[in-house]
Amino acid sequence: VAALGAVRHAVEIDDTVPGIRTLRLARPDRAALPSFTPGSHIVVEYDGGANAYSLTGETTTPAEYVVSVLECVDGRGGSRWMHHELSIGDTVRVRGPRSAFAPAQRARRHLLIAAGIGITPMVSHLRSARRWGRDAHLLYVHRKHRGAYVDDIRALTDHARFFTDRATFIAELAATLADSPFGTHAYICGPGPFIDDVVALATGLGWPGSRIHVEHFGGELAPGEPFEVELSGSGGAFVVGSGTSLLEALEAHGYAVPNMCRQGVCGECRLPVRSGTLLHRDLFLSTAER
Repeated sequence: VAALGAVRHAVEIDDTVPGIRTLRLARPDRAALPSFTPGSHIVVEYDGGANAYSLTGETTTPAEYVVSVLECVDGRGGSRWMHHELSIGDTVRVRGPRSAFAPAQRARRHLLIAAGIGITPMVSHLRSARRWGRDAHLLYVHRKHRGAYVDDIRALTDHARFFTDRATFIAELAATLADSPFGTHAYICGPGPFIDDVVALATGLGWPGSRIHVEHFGGELAPGEPFEVELSGSGGAFVVGSGTSLLEALEAHGYAVPNMCRQGVCGECRLPVRSGTLLHRDLFLSTAER
């Protein structure tokens, strides 16, 4: 499964929550799949691209990989394919589990904060917390009748609170952040503005950046200005045009660069830079790393 393009079969499709399709993927022989770290994702390939989706099932030698996909009408096409073209029994090509959102091993408490489909990486965190006896609390805000994994969460923990009103959620979140014991780590996932608001609230209450962990969904960026690149190995140089990423430009010039999300979220395509002034537009590196 860790190999690029490993084939899986869609063995179950669940459309219970409006706008969210949950898929169970398994090997054709139903053999156990590799274990993964809580907060991991797989990359699902489709005609024309590939998207990353958080794994929500059991983390230890699972029989299936479970992902949930929010339909994005104006997205890159992956969610539309999974909602409208994929059927039970179809083969799916995936890239094996990776994680940039794992629980901190020395945390005194794990505070999980999610909005909408941002609940997905939190589910595996809760499964792991129950397995290992970790102290985990969840705050989850979603639209009415659009909450995902609500029954699973209630079965996994008694420390979950659900909200459909943003003002009530923010008030409870502020109180929770202020009262959390020293050594608590916060994990935040949801739309970009939601993450920014929660991080700002936590920072304003004195939380250090080292105890705040975020999982972004990729978003659209402005095209940006053209810039010139010189390669230290070959000495070649070329201009990266407006609206083109450095990754895309390198590929167009015949250079193979490891990559997954193609949106600056996962960190797979990081490359060393010898010199020059950098404009960072990723969502992966910390301020210190930049």
